[in-house]
Amino acid sequence: MNPHRRAFLGTVARGSIGAGVMLALDAPISPGVAAAVPSSSSAAAHDLSLRVNGVYHELRVEPRVTLLDALREHLRLTGAKKGCDRGQCGACTVLINGRRVNSCLTLAVMHAGDDITTVEGLAVDGKPGELQTAFLELDAFQCGFCTPGQLCSATAMIEEARHGAASVLSVELVQSRQTALQDAEIRERMSGNICRCGAYPNIVAAIAKVARARS
Repeated sequence: MNPHRRAFLGTVARGSIGAGVMLALDAPISPGVAAAVPSSSSAAAHDLSLRVNGVYHELRVEPRVTLLDALREHLRLTGAKKGCDRGQCGACTVLINGRRVNSCLTLAVMHAGDDITTVEGLAVDGKPGELQTAFLELDAFQCGFCTPGQLCSATAMIEEARHGAASVLSVELVQSRQTALQDAEIRERMSGNICRCGAYPNIVAAIAKVARARS
């Protein structure tokens, strides 16, 4: 390249960068931009008592810490997985007072006094529970990443159906207020839990086995 051309291009580039910096400095700062600048101060931590799998744990966490992060990072209960971190995959599902909840979408400080159950708490006397055994027998997993969430969700879902909770596929509730869990019903009720390996047929079979044994 001609040395004079190289010098000219360098001068233009430096001038463009300088002009951009000056425009950025002169531009008014909108509230949205100001809010995006990270703060050097962190939120004040709070003392928190969580009852997880029947055991009380004393924690000190910031108010913005999710229940998922409290379980994984503070209590080392790593069964609940951080998949999408936005409530779309179900890998972080835990039970709170018997109801299934995406733990990535709720804050730890909101659950003081609640009864929280993770996949680690589904064992019975240190042995795999009924659903866990069915998953093993019927190969209802491949990589296993989604399995803890699938198990927690299925545990609550079976009880929901037994107590008469309808899904969009339920035509009517029987007089005993128990909804028959056919395969299509199970797929619909478990639709919030994604298996990227595609092990759905065996997941449905394992859940159906346990659900029908309890009916």
